[in-house]
Amino acid sequence: MTPARRALLRTALTGAAVLGAGFAVASPASAASSTARPRPSTPGQALRELAAGNVRWRTCREQHPDETPAVRQALTSGQHPFAVVLGCVDSRVPPELVFDQGLGDLLTVRTAGEVLDEAVLGSVAYGVLELAIPLVLVLGHQSCGAVRAAVDADESGEPLPAHIQYLTDQIAPAIDHTKEGDARVDAAIDANVRLVRSRLAAEPDLAAKVSTGQLAIVGARYELTSQVVHHIT
Repeated sequence: MTPARRALLRTALTGAAVLGAGFAVASPASAASSTARPRPSTPGQALRELAAGNVRWRTCREQHPDETPAVRQALTSGQHPFAVVLGCVDSRVPPELVFDQGLGDLLTVRTAGEVLDEAVLGSVAYGVLELAIPLVLVLGHQSCGAVRAAVDADESGEPLPAHIQYLTDQIAPAIDHTKEGDARVDAAIDANVRLVRSRLAAEPDLAAKVSTGQLAIVGARYELTSQVVHHIT
């Protein structure tokens, strides 16, 4: 284990303040390669590992971890992912790539606009309650087509095909009518992440884990133009 990695783990902290700064504190130095990959076991450690991976991604220093034949064989007997990432279906935002993670590292759930339904809630709960994952990250992104569709539908009043209408109906409460044009869409992307995060945090089983410090539920956004993931308060 490199000194940079040991220092990173020694200083990993839990709590909302640290999680809020997690993506800001990572630097290329923290992305140094390591012969060992300790599994993050706390919310703070998990967020810092995602932050370091995003630095590697956006600086084109990916390690493509956990893809070796040995890892593939080991995973046949079980999995121990360290984060649930609830993201959009957009092909430009695959969590394993933007966080430079590999097999068995992330439990990913993807729906257009990060929309929740019973299947999504059950999938997230499975990761937290059955696999003891310490972090749920709701990941929105720049230029989200689902959010734009919701804004356009809200403005036009025209109905959409049934299943797409469901998506836009779920996103509609995040629309800020005090803004116009692209600013309205951009604001709705952030507001939608906050809305989904708050809905997850209100789930009793998840809230119980949060209250004891075993789980953090965090909102973040991926910028297509810079490849940066940053925290959404």
